[in-house]
Amino acid sequence: MKKELIKSIREKEIQLAKLKEHIDKSSVCSDLYNKVVLEKAILKKELENLDKNKLIDGLKNLIPRKKVLICDYFRK
Repeated sequence: MKKELIKSIREKEIQLAKLKEHIDKSSVCSDLYNKVVLEKAILKKELENLDKNKLIDGLKNLIPRKKVLICDYFRK
């Protein structure tokens, strides 16, 4: 899964390099460039999520945190 994501990110970078030359020439190329940038960002986020330690994140969600309300500031 991780190798596939890295491969996809590299492909998007190649596409971006090719499209960058033609951004000013047409709006279609510009829109396509923006779409590829978005897809690359999504892939990077997925890769980042794979690298996170899921056990630690799970523990963070289990530990209750006391929420501070605005009225708590005025009680003191």
